[in-house]
Amino acid sequence: MANVSSSNGLEKRPKLRFPGFDEPYKQCHIGDIYAERSQRGASDMELLSVTMNDGVMPRSEIEGKDNSSEDKSNYKVVLTGDMVYNSMRMWQGANGISPCNGIVSPAYTVLMPKIPISNGYFAAFFKSPNLINEFRKNSQGMTSDTWNLKYPQIETIKVCIPALSEQNRVADMLGTLERRIAKQAHLVDCLKKYKRGAIKSIFTQRVSFHAEKNKWESHKMSELITLQSGQDFAPTDFNEQGKGIPYMTGASCIVEGQTVVSRWTTVPRCFAYHGDTLLVCKGSGSGAVAFLSQDKVHIARQFMALRPHGGMTKEFCLYLTLHLSEKMKQSATGLIEGIDRKTVLNQRVFLPPIVEQERIVKFLSAIEKALITQEGVLKSLVSIKKGLMQQLFI
Repeated sequence: MANVSSSNGLEKRPKLRFPGFDEPYKQCHIGDIYAERSQRGASDMELLSVTMNDGVMPRSEIEGKDNSSEDKSNYKVVLTGDMVYNSMRMWQGANGISPCNGIVSPAYTVLMPKIPISNGYFAAFFKSPNLINEFRKNSQGMTSDTWNLKYPQIETIKVCIPALSEQNRVADMLGTLERRIAKQAHLVDCLKKYKRGAIKSIFTQRVSFHAEKNKWESHKMSELITLQSGQDFAPTDFNEQGKGIPYMTGASCIVEGQTVVSRWTTVPRCFAYHGDTLLVCKGSGSGAVAFLSQDKVHIARQFMALRPHGGMTKEFCLYLTLHLSEKMKQSATGLIEGIDRKTVLNQRVFLPPIVEQERIVKFLSAIEKALITQEGVLKSLVSIKKGLMQQLFI
């Protein structure tokens, strides 16, 4: 396995470890650490499930899961400290240590420790890149319909593990980092909710940021903006990447505050939008809004290009459009196109004087700046964890 330092070719040590620990890692098989638990449980026991982000948790705590009518006569017993994993998605990290007793669907594999181990260490170990790679190797020859890493397929996998004292030390450190990441993710989520709430309050209650309340005038969006839809191109229109005019396509190419150009074209007959153009992704469930990141870009059919006029600043237009897209998403029902041109132009909105627009933009921009900063901190923490996972486990 990768990320191993060795003094004689036989002893296995990770590249990163805590001071005071220098003994080589013990080489063994997963079957030496875990045995399969196949005991069947009572239907009145707590029903558990495995989530990608939160590991093993009671099914009742997972939103939208109603299992009152399920036949649980064949479900497997899980005890506190057991490793439970989804055998169809093992290499995606769909596993975790159970925090309580309960039962799980027969689709899961349940492993019980055979030796004293640190549950926190093995909760991370089973998600480590090196072990996930071993799971992938053992799935070779299986198709997407037959991926099923049951216990016989993993018990012979060779692993290297430290002594229990070092397991506990690693688990404590990773647990602290996980809690820090969780708090940071919660902070980012709160800032996002605060931003949405602030935008909604400002544009529905017409909040004033000045002692002398400025009057907001009623307009149709068609009086305030120029709106054009993008268009698709035939495959024959495309030239090799790097030549021609950038062409933005795909709903994933736009998020708030950021755009990505994904293809190129040499078609001269189409209008090329410029860098201060506001883009709206009109697909159902999207509504992402951002300024175009560069000049002279064609846009695909799933985008609308929006330019403000009539006494509205482009920055104020950005936040107003975010508010409208959120409102239209909430009122949309069924499988529809989503945010369409006609609907946007017919929206009736209220517009304050320029001086009030600038105050509102300044306030919302400060929230946006704080959100971007905290998202950067979260990204760094996740990157640190990823690096540690690569260096601590072999």
